[in-house]
This record gives sequence, C-alpha cells and structure tokens, in this order.
Amino acid sequence: MEAMPCQNQRLGPRPQDEPSAAATATASGGSRLIRFAEPSEDSGCPSPDSSSSSSNGVVVVPAAPVPAGEDGAPAIGPQLKLLPMNDQLRELQTIIRDKKSSRGDFVFSADRLIRLVVEEGLNQLPYTECTVTTPTGHKYEGVRFEKGNCGVSIMRSGTGNTVIEAVKVLVEHGVQPSVIILLSLFSTPHGAKSIIQEFPEITILTTEVHPVAPTHFGQKYFGTD
Repeated sequence: MEAMPCQNQRLGPRPQDEPSAAATATASGGSRLIRFAEPSEDSGCPSPDSSSSSSNGVVVVPAAPVPAGEDGAPAIGPQLKLLPMNDQLRELQTIIRDKKSSRGDFVFSADRLIRLVVEEGLNQLPYTECTVTTPTGHKYEGVRFEKGNCGVSIMRSGTGNTVIEAVKVLVEHGVQPSVIILLSLFSTPHGAKSIIQEFPEITILTTEVHPVAPTHFGQKYFGTD
C-alpha cells in the first residue's frame, strides 16, 4: 500500500532555480532536518546558495541573514536570523510602535507577532522523518521532533545584558549555547552583537533589527504605563 505524502512533501522534482528551504544531514539516530525561513525576492536579502555545517554535524541553510547596514557596516552574522518581511509583519510592527495605538490593539498585535516568532522558532528545531498508520489503515509519511524541547520565558528583558545573564543561567545548568534559539520580537544591533560576542554558537530569531527599540513594550503590554 502506498504511503500518503506529508502535506509539505514535494511530489515532483525540485526546480533548479528554486531556493532551498531546508537542508539535511545524516547523524547518529537518522536523518535530521532543520528548516529556516527564506527571504522574499524583494527583501534585499539574497537567497542562500551554500550550506554551512554546525559542530554537531547538521548542515543548515541560513534563514534571511541581516544585510549590511546603510553605513556599509558588515552583517552581524549568520547567527542572527530575521523573519521574512511582508506587509502583515510590518503592520504589526507599526501598531506596536505607534504611540496612538490603544492598549487593546497593541496587545492584539503583539500577541499575533509573538505567535509568528514562536512558530518560526519551532520550525527551526530538528526533527526526523517517520511513518504512522492512520485510523483508516493508511501509511502516512510525516515528521516528529527529534527530542523534547523546553521554552524559557525572560520577562521584560528589553536589553542584551538581561538576555546574556539568562543564558548564563542555562549554561550553568548544562545547556549548550549551540542548542539555544533566542526568540525576540525586536532587537537592536548593539544588543544582538553583545549576545553573539558572548555566545558565538547561539541562534537569534527576531522580526526586526533597529537601533531604536520599543522600550515601552512591557509597560504597554502589561498595562503599567
């Protein structure tokens, strides 16, 4: 009996001119797959045409890397990844930054943005292919997370130093920086650089890198402004 394809499984051959959305590698325990978001054609970020290997033997394709700044400064590094920009994402960022936004609109938009970041963060975790049997007796080719995952909330962090101290606590408890994906709604170039300099193997996923951070976020979100 033929197996049912996974929803995201490509049935035909991949066109040569289509950018790769993931890369695989063989490691102990089977094939591992890590997905990364791809930049849109008009995002100003080139699609990756080469792979880089991490220390654990997993080949990864960088998501939309942060491009060079307007002053010609080099990109912060492949550790920093951006969600592909689109109008929906920009609208959410605009509502959050607009001082005229009501708290209801602010919280609603912030929650939507949080979900987008968390979903992409989960999408970048390693998983393995598997085959399951459906209630009708068919075989379904799917995927499952390679191992358990743990989320740690950093309340009202706001600065790179707070994140660094939080990561230090994780490291002290035996967590390797290479398996940490830091999810952030917004980041400043200085904050991102500080974190990466302290933990070069960490991955940062955010929606925007901008020198002016929405420092009012915590007060507006929790209603303490």
